[in-house]
Amino acid sequence: MFHRHAPGRRPAARHRLAAAAVALGMLGSHATGAWAGGHRSVVPHTRITEVSPAPGSATPIAGYAIQSAAEVTDPAAEVSSPGYSPDGWYAAGPRSTVLAALLAAGRYPDPFHSTDQRRIPRADFQVPWWYRADFTVADTSHRTYLDLSGVMSAADVYVDGHLVAPAKDVTGAYTRHELDVTSLVRPGKNTLALRVRPNDPDKNLTMGWIDWLQPPPDRNMGIVRDVLVRRGGPVALRDAHVVTRLDVPSLASADLTVKATARNDSAAPVTTTVTGTVGATTFRRTLTLAAHETRPVTFSPDDVPGLHLAAPRVWWPAGMGGQPLYGLDLTASVAGTVSDTAHENFGIRDVRAPIDADGARQYRINGRRLLIKGGGWSPDEFLRWNRTYVEDRLKYALDLGLNTIRLEGHLEPDEFFDLADRYGVLTLPGWECCDKWEGNVNGSETGDKWTAADYPVAKASMAAEAARLRDHPSVISFLVGSDFAPDAAIERNYLDALGAADWPGPVVSSASDSSSPQLGGSGMKMTGPYDWVPPGYWYAKREGGATGFNSETSAGPDIPTLDTLRRMMTPAELDTLWRDPGARQYHRSPSPVFGTLKIYDQALAGRYGAPTGLTDYVRKAQLAQYENVRAQFEAYGRNATDADKPATGVVYWMFNSGWTSLHWQLTDRYLDQGGAYFGAKKANEPLHVQYSYDDRSVVVVANRQAPASHLTARATLFDTDGTQRYDRTVRDVRVAGDGAHSTVLTLPAEVSGPAATRLLRLTLTDASGREVSRNVYWLSTRPDTLDWDRTDWYHTPTTSYADLKGLNSMARVPLSSTASTVSADGTSTTTVTLRNTGGARTPALFTDAHLVGADGSPVLPVRWSDNEVSLWPGESVTLTATYRTADLHGAAPRVRISGWNTPQRTVPAG
Repeated sequence: MFHRHAPGRRPAARHRLAAAAVALGMLGSHATGAWAGGHRSVVPHTRITEVSPAPGSATPIAGYAIQSAAEVTDPAAEVSSPGYSPDGWYAAGPRSTVLAALLAAGRYPDPFHSTDQRRIPRADFQVPWWYRADFTVADTSHRTYLDLSGVMSAADVYVDGHLVAPAKDVTGAYTRHELDVTSLVRPGKNTLALRVRPNDPDKNLTMGWIDWLQPPPDRNMGIVRDVLVRRGGPVALRDAHVVTRLDVPSLASADLTVKATARNDSAAPVTTTVTGTVGATTFRRTLTLAAHETRPVTFSPDDVPGLHLAAPRVWWPAGMGGQPLYGLDLTASVAGTVSDTAHENFGIRDVRAPIDADGARQYRINGRRLLIKGGGWSPDEFLRWNRTYVEDRLKYALDLGLNTIRLEGHLEPDEFFDLADRYGVLTLPGWECCDKWEGNVNGSETGDKWTAADYPVAKASMAAEAARLRDHPSVISFLVGSDFAPDAAIERNYLDALGAADWPGPVVSSASDSSSPQLGGSGMKMTGPYDWVPPGYWYAKREGGATGFNSETSAGPDIPTLDTLRRMMTPAELDTLWRDPGARQYHRSPSPVFGTLKIYDQALAGRYGAPTGLTDYVRKAQLAQYENVRAQFEAYGRNATDADKPATGVVYWMFNSGWTSLHWQLTDRYLDQGGAYFGAKKANEPLHVQYSYDDRSVVVVANRQAPASHLTARATLFDTDGTQRYDRTVRDVRVAGDGAHSTVLTLPAEVSGPAATRLLRLTLTDASGREVSRNVYWLSTRPDTLDWDRTDWYHTPTTSYADLKGLNSMARVPLSSTASTVSADGTSTTTVTLRNTGGARTPALFTDAHLVGADGSPVLPVRWSDNEVSLWPGESVTLTATYRTADLHGAAPRVRISGWNTPQRTVPAG
């Protein structure tokens, strides 16, 4: 990610941030369980990996012992030989950076808390580190290969005392390497050792951090993907995949072409029979390979009629249909004995993304137009993999009504994309900005210039990722540039690699409004904002407003809940947080541009009034974040079907945070939810009534496939004391499906009454009178005023603020609340009923329900049916919360109720 302050140039404040930062950023136990990644102590030995003897098997190394090369004086041949005792070394998991292992061992303090990460010395990681593992092979009658990727930055690879590959050949986080070690392994115990070189994202084509968080001092050096030990016979099957061609728009048939390569690894000719199945369809071919010959093997509907599917099971994004997957199985046999096997899952779907008449990229899935509503993804800062944690976040994305996750570099392991396939979450992977990946692109000021050695690494990286991702139906594009598009030489290498891999989807030149020689314009814009702007900003069809495809944008800071703030900051830091807008905030960003909350805090005080304490600051922040995030998604949703300059995509920057952060997150590191989360959830509900800040219109948007009719929309405007100033009902409202909208009324420009702050309640009911959407706004008779002429790359200044201070004088309103819980099959559902029992006219505004445990801390993750609701006297609402029963840790659930003008109380829910 990044941004520009002038055409074609990145702000000097941002470039080389990764190189300049000397801090780290996170860890600590997570609500969903322990991190995968090793034991929590220094141990003399690690678990020995028992390699499966089956041909076609791929056994991951179970874990490593690691130690700094500065502490190891023994020769490499000795370190990498069976029998060597790594006394005093640290245990590391199968995918682990150096620092992740050291944190798991308790060597350093929790880097998520305060500035404790500064206590971790960077010098510890400026030397190579050894990774050592023992594995056993029952016999050597089959061939043995090492399959490795995810090395940062490079590694010398040794097996049983022998150098197999030097670091100059095993370099790059995304390159994939297969090393034939058949001649080295012996029956019984064997040893793999890797001497991993320090990582520098400005100099190496690996992974780095920009301004999302404080970069870790080891800069993620280590091995972050599985190292596999493969077994097989004389013929190896590689590169198995399926090219699908779906008949669009009928979806009545699909053609499948199965491809693989057969490789004779022996020194003599061999005849092999390759057999395969897709569902009930089987096929086979016999071929003779010369010594060390590799030959493609292809099966198509021309020779296998069963590969032409009538009525195929089509894969859809969530909300548009199901997510069925097919399986391909291949076997290569020699003289009736299995030599190798391959398996791939794949989905049948069609993705196109033409550039529309306004120059915007418009995605179509299986022939249907789709507004991309996404969020930017951050992995764990130390690149630790935890399937449950990732699955929880993807479920959150669906809960928010998002359909897409953008990965700017930091491409997650295979299981991530398996989960995205399963849940129907689209993904937009691509290379990252602001480091070596953009060191040779026009206009970039970041990263070292490429040398001749970098081009083959980049091409090999592209080839490996294309082969890894091509069969995943959730992957709908690859962005070969981020802030800048590649030059001709880099682009040619990328396109050659993608073409050779049969890449099935659109290739996009960059995430910004730039172009490359062959691909042309990206059809995307990267105009920000990245810092605070008022809600009305999003409706302007300019800069970051709701037109075209905005690949990364938000109003910047997202202050987490008070629960999370108290976990991540000291009392003194929390005091500074609300008192001093100009103070540098360590948990915001290493960037000089985003180091403080000054713009945000000035707007918060200008619109809502100066905070009177930490609690008041946080509650105003949640209110502000709710209205702003809601407006962002509502504006893009309303404008998606416009005839002129429609909105085609928006990626909230960012969806989640890789550490304890004060900005760019719809959900925080602990998966707690506040105003930003529920503002997005409200905006993206399936059938939604909303207010437009630009023209005062009330609009119904169908964020779903099905149309709706016989709806009734009502808009009521109140003073903050509940005095009604305007009320209108419109019946027989109709709206088409697939993102269409219908304008039902326009609020008058002026409404009688002295109040500067107003509350707008919108409701939408169906033919039976059931409320299907409810939306409450706090508005001002004085609008926010933007100075568009002073727009820069990260925001548009606001010269005067809306007056929402009237909210501070709202009378306190009592709420009655009851809660109960049912549990089954490891899942609990808590039902909460809230009722405004006040005798006057004042509503209870922005009432939050938090599920808490015995100690009062949040039970996370949790998915609420709705939250942060507003109730007028006599109104009630029933909310449900769904979560894992185990996350209660044996305690009875309770619900903490608090609101803008509602006293906090906690009710039992057992």
